[in-house]
Amino acid sequence: MSSKYEIVIRRARLRRNPEALVDIGISGGKITAIEAQLNAGSAADLDAQAGLVSESFVNPHLHLCKVYTREMLDDQLLTGYHAAGMGKAMTTIELAANVKQQYNEAWIIKNVRRAVALAAVHGNTHIRAFADVDNKARLEGVRALIRAREEFKGIVAIQVCAFAQDGLVREPGANELMHQAMEAGADVVGGIPWIEYTEADQQQHVREVFDLAQKFNKDVSMLVDDAGDPGLRSVETLAVEAIRRGWQGRTLAHHARAMALYPQPYFQKLAALLKRADMAVVSDPHTGPLHARVKELLQEGVNVCLGQDDISDAYYPFGRNNMLEVAFLASHLLWMTTRQEIETLYDMVTTQAARAMNVPGHTLVAGATANLVVLEAPNVIEAMRDHAPPRYVISHGKLVDRTMMEALARTREWAPA
Repeated sequence: MSSKYEIVIRRARLRRNPEALVDIGISGGKITAIEAQLNAGSAADLDAQAGLVSESFVNPHLHLCKVYTREMLDDQLLTGYHAAGMGKAMTTIELAANVKQQYNEAWIIKNVRRAVALAAVHGNTHIRAFADVDNKARLEGVRALIRAREEFKGIVAIQVCAFAQDGLVREPGANELMHQAMEAGADVVGGIPWIEYTEADQQQHVREVFDLAQKFNKDVSMLVDDAGDPGLRSVETLAVEAIRRGWQGRTLAHHARAMALYPQPYFQKLAALLKRADMAVVSDPHTGPLHARVKELLQEGVNVCLGQDDISDAYYPFGRNNMLEVAFLASHLLWMTTRQEIETLYDMVTTQAARAMNVPGHTLVAGATANLVVLEAPNVIEAMRDHAPPRYVISHGKLVDRTMMEALARTREWAPA
């Protein structure tokens, strides 16, 4: 038997044809064949044992500079974001910012390694990672995330998002720091317009973010309307500016929790505007009591995906970069429990999330990049029920060394060569 492929996954079950088993050949980082049986051998033959094989998982929203900082915070302030109606959301953000006085790349990178190694273990091969940029955080988080991006290249692809968490208008010098972050190599420009004090300041915040995006030719991610106030309308401002700047398909809205309180006529207008802007929405329903109207957005043809959002910080005590776990939680919180809805949730942590992040070729077809998970479960419902780590993870055409990633998650230090 000739060795034509670098990897062959044998006896794989696919979502689109669950009754048949196939072999999947991988060479040069690509899926090169999907057939009932591949006669050629490979350097690594992997037996799927009739388990489901799909595109790998994608996390479009993680505050990676903050992971595992919960123990540094006062428990009293941790309840504000989760209070009924989310009326104290801004207060919580302001109090939680105090931890950034201690920011240092030296300890942030260790926490980041733990979180990203866990992502690799759970088949999460792409992350849009937020790093706060302000007078407290300075560029310490950005530097740590850029360092991690290089360390995990080929294992987990990290899009570093420079994030103006404390505002641009209300935070003197933040705009200059954001420029420095983009010059240092950040991949995405991030904002949070609703945190500003006035509507005029919110609009200026959005304009300044797009100015940076155009200058550096980068995509935009913004946390919008993340509180229980139906008067918050920054997602509309964001969509309008994306259209004006020609940034359709390059702008991502996160949270939009106030949408839960919008009157129906305004929601319908907003959904139409999101479609015109080709702007996806990332929802994280497990990290707060309000959330975007996910099912209605999907019905209107808006791309919606799910994010991990936080891992053991001021806003969420749990998390392990397991996107199946996120989808499992969302199924309960959104009451998406029919067979088709569960399939849709799976798309929201794989293909739909990849499309929102502009990850090209994230689909299980010949010619696509080989970013795949080989699950023990035979179908999506069983996979979501157990949300267990995959049997195998293929990232950028290479088999991820799970043992090494598990060790890295424990030690937070790369083992010497």
